[in-house]
Amino acid sequence: MNSSRRSFLRGRSARSGTVVRPPWSVPELLFTGLCTRCGDCIAHCETQILYKGDGGFPEVNFDSNGCSFCQKCVQVCQSGALRPALLPWQLKAVIGAACLTHQKVICRTCSERCEAGALRFIPATGGVAIPQLDLNLCNGCGHCVADCPGHAITLGENIKEVSI
Repeated sequence: MNSSRRSFLRGRSARSGTVVRPPWSVPELLFTGLCTRCGDCIAHCETQILYKGDGGFPEVNFDSNGCSFCQKCVQVCQSGALRPALLPWQLKAVIGAACLTHQKVICRTCSERCEAGALRFIPATGGVAIPQLDLNLCNGCGHCVADCPGHAITLGENIKEVSI
């Protein structure tokens, strides 16, 4: 049964967007075939961003923290659903229209939290500096998502450079 039908039958609306699996996950179909849903990756996640999602499979939630790429989830995975030879993931930050700078509010929380240096602010003459994201530097850790007071940042795959 697909997840949108399952959600409907449980009285929940269908999810928006794609489920984010733990870093170093194999492709989705292979992942759901290999993962035993043991919860070891969840128990060992040092930033506690992993939780038991739909069907008991581990998912990522960046609402309160980001990924430190500690690899503890990979080290404890016995099923082969997480593999250290892979890239952690292809996630990149996306800054949406809810960014406080659009309401002329000075906020640089995202850049202060970005250890990769992917977010910086461009001064605007007579206005509020706006964020600029360097996708080549963004590692998709999600710390900016967790800390954004305007909830304007999301993570996605196959993102192209855009300005807000």
